Amino acid sequence: MTLFSPTALSQSHILITGATRGIGLETAKACVKAGAAITVTGRNKELLQQLKEECESLTEDAVVFAFAANINEADEREQLIKQAEQTIGPITGLVNSAGVIANGTLEDLTEEKLRNVMELNYFSTVLLTQSVYKQMRKQPSGAIVNVSSLAGLRGAYANTAYSASKFALTAFTQSFAYEAIQSNIRVNAVCPGYVDTDMGRQAIEAKGKREGKTYEEERLEAESKLPSGRITQPEEVANSIVFLLSDAAENIIGESMKISAGALMR
Repeated sequence: MTLFSPTALSQSHILITGATRGIGLETAKACVKAGAAITVTGRNKELLQQLKEECESLTEDAVVFAFAANINEADEREQLIKQAEQTIGPITGLVNSAGVIANGTLEDLTEEKLRNVMELNYFSTVLLTQSVYKQMRKQPSGAIVNVSSLAGLRGAYANTAYSASKFALTAFTQSFAYEAIQSNIRVNAVCPGYVDTDMGRQAIEAKGKREGKTYEEERLEAESKLPSGRITQPEEVANSIVFLLSDAAENIIGESMKISAGALMR
């Protein structure tokens, strides 16, 4: 389904992290369909190449640059930005989609697991944003969308590490939005609940295991509690991200857009 004009993001260069799977992958495709030039990054070169080829098949004039990087590493973050801008031009949009899930109670949480989830979900995201922002603010305008979570708006059992990382990202979004808008850069977040991706299915499976249920049983129960009756598809999150990147959202600043199937209404 095409929701946006093929020129909705024309003249934009969007950098998308975590682009080889799930929400990041679907966001890359949606941005291309909306007319953006994109840089996609992740750690798996083979999957990045597959994504590049798929995106280039979507439109005749697609502009796609794929660069493998571990954004936990400072030198790789800087090379990513440098190569992206040398190849396509100034970055005018950033989608921070890279992330990792961490299930378990505090009692079972190891220091290594906590540091790993905070490193990617928060520290590296903030530091990449900082570097992109230095260049983006030289442009007339820009937009940044952070992929947070409903877990960044409310706590849940056996979700201490992941929820803390996403609460931190949501707070960063709100605070940084005050600074960035002074340079005409909009900063927002999307906060989906369960999404039908590898990470989403992993979360459902982990919860089912704790409760002695199969994945199928846990998913059916989770969906039965949602007003919409189903979990969210990654394409739906991607469409929300494209909207926030576009001029249609030019007065939406510092928001945390819930995509919850009705799970959280407030």
